[in-house]
Amino acid sequence: MRRVLPPLNPLRMFEAAARHVSFTRAAAELGVTQAAVSRQVAVLESWLKVRLFERQHSQLELTEAGKRYFASIRDVFDVLDQTTRVVRRERSSRPLKVRACATFTKHWLLPRLPAFREAHPDIEISLTTSVGSAIFNFPDVDAAISFGNGQWEGRKASRVFGDSVAPLCNPRRLPSDRSLCTVDDIRHFPALQSRHRTSDWSDWSAFTGVRIDQRRFVAFESSSLAYQAAQDGAGVVMGQLRLLERELSSGDLVLPFDAILERPLGYYVLEGEDARPDRRRNAFVNWLLDASATAR
Repeated sequence: MRRVLPPLNPLRMFEAAARHVSFTRAAAELGVTQAAVSRQVAVLESWLKVRLFERQHSQLELTEAGKRYFASIRDVFDVLDQTTRVVRRERSSRPLKVRACATFTKHWLLPRLPAFREAHPDIEISLTTSVGSAIFNFPDVDAAISFGNGQWEGRKASRVFGDSVAPLCNPRRLPSDRSLCTVDDIRHFPALQSRHRTSDWSDWSAFTGVRIDQRRFVAFESSSLAYQAAQDGAGVVMGQLRLLERELSSGDLVLPFDAILERPLGYYVLEGEDARPDRRRNAFVNWLLDASATAR
C-alpha cells in the first residue's frame, strides 16, 4: 500500500519549531532564517489543511491539532535521530577497505602509508592485495588501485602515475665476463619477468628493435620476485621505474642505458561510480594523488 507522507522538509521545520515553541530558535538549530521556517510550516499546514500554530504578536503556541500532531511525530524523530547516530558511528569507525596490486603495494604504497596515518590518524585502513589483474568489486572495497588503461565500466578512475619501463640490473652482481654497455648486450643475459607482465619485454623489443632469445626468459610468480632476482644478479629485469624509485636511488638497481619505453597504461585509483560520498575515501584518494605528484 502506498504510504501517505507529508512533505519531509516542512515536517522537519515543524518538528523543530514545535519542540522549541519558537521559529527563531528552530531557525538557529537548522541553520536557516526565521522566515524560511515560517514558510515551510505554512506549507505543511496547507498540505494537512489544518492550523498547527497560533501566531499572536511575538507569542507562538501550538493549536490542539498541532499538539496532537507533534506528540505523534516526536517519537518518530527521536528514533530516527538515534538510529542515524548509530549508523554514522559504525560507518566512521570501520576501516577504510582498500585493495591494490601486490607489487604497487610493496614498492610504492607501503613506504608512504606512515605519512597518510600521520596526516589522518582517525582513518584506519584495511589493505588487501592481488597479484596480476583483478576485478575490484564495490562495495566489497571502498577504493582500489589497479593497473590498466583507465577504462573500467562502472568505475571512476583517477590516474596515479603512468607506466615507464626499462631494463634494470645490479651491475655489481652480474657475471663479469659479459659487458652491459648497449641495448644489444641485453641478449647475453637472462631476461627476468613476471608471468603476469609478459608483454613488457616484447613491447620494449619492438620499441628498440632488440630481439631476445626466448630461451633467455626466466618467469617469476610476481614482479617483486623478478625485481629481487635482478638485485641478486640473476639477470636483467624489465622494471617499472615509478615503482622502483627507492631501489634506483640506493643503487640496488641501475638503468644501464637510456632506453625507456612510455606506454599508455598506468596505475589508477578506482571508486564506485555511484558510491556514496565518503570523507575517508576522499581523504585517501586525494592523499594518494598528491603523494604521486610530489614524488615526480
